[in-house]
Amino acid sequence: MKKYLLLPLLAASILLVGCGQKTESAAVVASAPTGASFELTANDSMKFNLTRLEVTAGQDVTVSLTNMGNMPKVAMGHNWVLLKKGTDVKAFTDAAIMAAATDYVPTALAGQVIAHTKLLGPKQSEEVKFKAPTEPGEYVYLCTFPAHYLSGMKGVLVVK
Repeated sequence: MKKYLLLPLLAASILLVGCGQKTESAAVVASAPTGASFELTANDSMKFNLTRLEVTAGQDVTVSLTNMGNMPKVAMGHNWVLLKKGTDVKAFTDAAIMAAATDYVPTALAGQVIAHTKLLGPKQSEEVKFKAPTEPGEYVYLCTFPAHYLSGMKGVLVVK
């Protein structure tokens, strides 16, 4: 008779110990730092599919850009350029018009760029990895191909 009383107690003890271990390992996984990853697309309508990205200050970030358009690169190439906070976007895009040799990212203003992709033709993709700025705020991103920014091909990276 005593055996039957001990079995439920033994089973309950095993369950409690097992649950404690699961909770502990789940807490470790939940506290592990993770990066932010975004899949952007661009098209012949000169628009990004996402115009607002949110990250944590200092976080590892991956941005993948795919040109979903059909027009040739020389007529409708797309890139993704993230500018430092406070950059004069108009001055940057004005300078970019003359920077075809460097995928419309002017080398003289490279210090104003946090990260960028190369210029992509139809059905091409590229991924760029970088650390989010440590200063909270809004950082403009855009396509620097001539007239694309003015047509609305832009967005903002929000650092919290």
